Parts: sequence; C-alpha cells; structure tokens
Amino acid sequence: MSEQSTSRRRVVITGMGTTNPLGGDVESTWSALLSGTSGISTLENDWAEQYGTTVTFAGQVAVDPETVLSRQEARRLDPSGKLAVVAAREAWANAGTPEVEGERLGVVVSTGIGGIHTLLNAWDTVREKGARRVLPLTVPMLMANSPAANISVEFGARAGAHVPVSACASGAEAIAQGVEMIRTGRADVVIAGGTESAIHPVTMASFGKMQALSTRNDDPQAASRPYDVDRDGFVMGEGAGIVVLESAEFAAARGANVHAEVLGIGMTADAYDVAPPDPSGQGQERAMRIALEDSGLGADEIVHVNAHATSTPVGDTIEADAIGRTFGEQVVVTGTKSMTGHLLGGAGAMETIFTVLSIKDRTIPPTINLENLDPKVTVDVAANTPREIGGSGQLAAVNNAFGFGGHNVAILVATA
Repeated sequence: MSEQSTSRRRVVITGMGTTNPLGGDVESTWSALLSGTSGISTLENDWAEQYGTTVTFAGQVAVDPETVLSRQEARRLDPSGKLAVVAAREAWANAGTPEVEGERLGVVVSTGIGGIHTLLNAWDTVREKGARRVLPLTVPMLMANSPAANISVEFGARAGAHVPVSACASGAEAIAQGVEMIRTGRADVVIAGGTESAIHPVTMASFGKMQALSTRNDDPQAASRPYDVDRDGFVMGEGAGIVVLESAEFAAARGANVHAEVLGIGMTADAYDVAPPDPSGQGQERAMRIALEDSGLGADEIVHVNAHATSTPVGDTIEADAIGRTFGEQVVVTGTKSMTGHLLGGAGAMETIFTVLSIKDRTIPPTINLENLDPKVTVDVAANTPREIGGSGQLAAVNNAFGFGGHNVAILVATA
C-alpha cells in the first residue's frame, strides 16, 4: 500500500440504508438481488393515453415512504426527500446511532434532478387554481439541497451539508466528497449518498425523446438487459441509498461494526458532451485508475466491478472496454440496474452498498436478462446467476457511476 494511503485518515462504512424497487431496506433488497428478481413493472396510470408517452413502465419503489414517515413529515417533503430520509434513518440505525458532536458530523446527499414532482405540481396548481393556491413550502421542498438539509436538521449535522449535483454520478460523488471530509479532518462521521424520484410524464417523455429509454412495454421485467446484444435503453427507477462514513479511529473507539473500508476514490470529467459519454472511455478509465492509485492496490487485486451498465447500446460497451483496460478481462462485472432500473442520482450510492455487500458476503449478484452477450463485451460478466467469490482473504471491488455531462466517479472498497 502506498505511503499516501497509510498516512492519511482511513475511512470506513459503518451504516447502510436503501429503499428502491426491490425493497424498503438493505436486507430485503440484497435478498431480491441474489435471487435475480426484477423490480420493473407497468405504470398504473394513463400517461400514454393522456399525454402520448411512449414508455409505460419503470422501477417504482417497493415500499411507499409515506407508510414509514409520519403524515406531518410526508407533507413537508418532496418524494425524493422522503426516500432520502427513510434510507438515512436505516443507515444511522445500522451504524448503531453514533454519538458524535454536531460540529463533527457532516452530510453529503445528492440528487440528479431534485424536487421535480413538487415543481411540476406547483405549476399545475398555478395554471388550474391560481398562484394563491401554491403551497408555502414549495421552495424548501423542490430545492436540490432539500434532502441534505432535512437530514442535517434531523441528525444535528453542523460540519457541513453538501449537495454535489452530477447527474447519474451524483450519489457516488456524494460518497467521494464525504470520504474527503473525513480524510481532511473536517468531520469524524458523514451521512452520504443519493436519492431520486423522477418518474413523471415530463421526465419519461424527455428521456424518451432522447431515445435513451427501453421501449419494451410488452415485457417490462426483461427491458433492462445490460450487455445483451438486444438491449435498447435504460429503465427509469427511483429510490435512495445512504451510507454512514466514519474515520476508522472514531469507529474503533466506539466499537462500531465495520462493513467495509473505502480505500480509493476517483473523479474525472470527459469534457466531451453534455449528454453522451466520450466514445473513447478515457474519462471513465481515468476515474478507475485514480481510485486504484488512491487505494495503493494493484489492478489484479480487484475481484469485482459493479458497473454503471445502464443497458444502453453505446454506453455499456464503452464502459466494458474501460474496465477491461484498467483491471483486465478476468475481473467479474455485474450490472444490477438489470433488476432495479436506473435510479439516476440515487444509483451510485445504492450500488456502492451493493458493492460492499458483494465483498462482505463474497457473492456477486447477477446481471439478469443477459441472454445473448454482446460480442463487443469481452469482460467476464456474471450472467443470470450469482457468482461466488472463493478464498478467505481480503477482497476489493469497485463501483462505477457516470452521468450526463461527462461526470465519472469510481469508488473502491475493501473488506475490513
């Protein structure tokens, strides 16, 4: 391990929480992942008939957050905020409710789009009922920083509440920035992650117009199929993933249960386009290499990559090539969006949790719906059934998250 990585403050993950299309908590989600369950379903609305939307399915959360929150709490939060608060509470409880001074507790919770439901509902109210009928909490609910602010208030976090907005890399970048807060001594504990609730006719129509979404309306559960030769786009999902980060010293002093250590983070920008990724994949490769260098590990020590793998015809192969160039074609890759759909700003954080669980349980979840591997994909993909990881030593794995605008983030974690 490099001198740099041993002299700075080490960062560990002590708490994890999620709510998503597969489950309302980590345990149920992980069980569904390993069984190859799809969380994608047909939407129960008339958007196609009423508005002409071309895609009629998505990954909706399995547990309505309003069944968990109080009525008063639910009324004050946009759907994205509700999901974030639910996941944060699970993560905090899972961490053992750390006793930490507010000035040493930080929050970094992101969203790619923000409170779009609140914004568009307010516009509907203005048009249909007039400006006087707009809710007084509209602005605090729609702000992109609303989830982070609400979590900061609930847990008394005063070391800083930050909101890096980087499209579908937002949740992963939040974790990376949380790691930096601890490494640089600005906090001992950080609540970090991402959230998104953007299943709405406007977003469905907009992504559909970009030809980014799968149009398999007749078979929603088979629509998200990373690396399959017949993939035709991503599937919208919603949910949140939150982790509790701590300095290793702080966690040890309080006897915390450690899920994994964050050994490396890498962040780059393509500077290529505001939507599609650089076809060369150089920005993605650099993010992974930076995370690897940051960790002090060798490429051959990485056993698994939870890929961004959104099931788009172009994006999957660009990333697969970048993974192969960085870690070699023997590394085992999986695309869990095949089951959850794409949570946009919540994806990178939720999938960091999946990556931690993969090395902790020594089991890589499958990429479902992979019937015919694209011949352009040469990495080893865990297709349709979980892949056991042999041996008994330390394991290290990488989670990738990339976003429109050329945002690239890689998080490297290892068993504690």
